[in-house]
Amino acid sequence: MNLQNEKCVMVIDENLPLGIIANTAAIMGITLGKQMPEVVGVDVYDRTGNGHLGIIEFPVPILKGNEEVIKTIREKLYEPEFADLTVVDFSDLAQGCKTYDEFIEKMKGVPEAELNYFGIAICGAKKKVNKLTGSMALLR
Repeated sequence: MNLQNEKCVMVIDENLPLGIIANTAAIMGITLGKQMPEVVGVDVYDRTGNGHLGIIEFPVPILKGNEEVIKTIREKLYEPEFADLTVVDFSDLAQGCKTYDEFIEKMKGVPEAELNYFGIAICGAKKKVNKLTGSMALLR
């Protein structure tokens, strides 16, 4: 991954409760780590010699969105122009399931148009990511 030409962002619904925002970011971050293990750096050691697991090698800004904005971005990401981007979405359906098997079964019966997204993570070519999210403000 050429970090000069690549970008990764998360867009999260700013209207969600803080705990759900944190959970959404955590879930999407774990999935990104699985999909893109090469961006996780080597383990590091402090002066005392204690080890600390490697973290992602570049910033991942969290941008503020809302249900409509995230849905619009998600729909655009299905277009061929954006097919080479890595995309992780997290929906109300996923958040409401107690097991992964339940999530798999429920997802089979729901059309994409009925999903309400809590957040979406997008990684890839900086120009494409900026085209989708370049004017969005940071979630603070």
